[in-house]
Amino acid sequence: MTATNRGRSPTQMAFKRLRQNRLAMLGAMVVLVVTILAFFPSWLVPAHVDDAEPYSFAEQFRGKSEYQQPPGIPGHPLGTDELGRDVWTRIVYGAGISLRVGLVGTLVALFIGLILGSIAGFRGGRIDTLISRLTDTFFAFPSLLLMIGILAVFEKPNEVVIFAALGVVGWPGVARIVRGQVISLRGSEFVLGARALGQSDTRILIGHVLPNCLGPVVVVSTLMIAGNILAEAGLSFLGIGLPPPAPSWGRMLVDSKEYWVEMPWMGIFPGLAIMITVLGFNLLGDGLRDAFDPKMKD
Repeated sequence: MTATNRGRSPTQMAFKRLRQNRLAMLGAMVVLVVTILAFFPSWLVPAHVDDAEPYSFAEQFRGKSEYQQPPGIPGHPLGTDELGRDVWTRIVYGAGISLRVGLVGTLVALFIGLILGSIAGFRGGRIDTLISRLTDTFFAFPSLLLMIGILAVFEKPNEVVIFAALGVVGWPGVARIVRGQVISLRGSEFVLGARALGQSDTRILIGHVLPNCLGPVVVVSTLMIAGNILAEAGLSFLGIGLPPPAPSWGRMLVDSKEYWVEMPWMGIFPGLAIMITVLGFNLLGDGLRDAFDPKMKD
């Protein structure tokens, strides 16, 4: 260990390695840009998400309008959709929906997975066996079919239902990781010392064990956000995602299906937004994994 690194905590060392990873920093910049789009859409685009240029009934009947513009037109840098709505504006507002689905779906999975995984790993015995079998049961179901089954119960799934579906699908992976981390830590000296001081199991678990599991949890959370954004797009493409007029990127892909030949930009730009965002989260997640566990890089 060099003199510069001496005295640094493992977390400080991990973030130092993260800052030195150019691809991870590129991913972090992409995530930052998407976050700005999601939280401040009205600062970036003057129009409302559903604003459209009016056109006559005859033009609607013919299926073509002078306001269905290709990219590069002044005021519409990415063109307009079949209703004359600005594609760039809808992508900006769609960032908020897609990011919200990714984040909240991940938080639901973390909430369930952290509780069950930590209890299984810390308690052991029959409780561990029961939770492990429950986890294996959920792993046995194809994720897509499980989400479709949950969403099919509702005629028009809203964001809350999609959050729940993503959480139900995602928690087993979190639980398995947390369980393994807790098992490796429950016999550590700091845990034995806390027991000797008379601290309760709950306090030891929450105050000492779980904080030392945060590295892997942060990594899996970052990658899960990317997966949830893709899942929302896939569900929307299958017709069981967020109903219109929600301008999610997946919904925009659905709306573009009938116009691929005439107006290909309607699907190309939302698809690029999904690809770049997912790539950004994956690069950041891979960088976090390498930073918290340098051995994994090899």
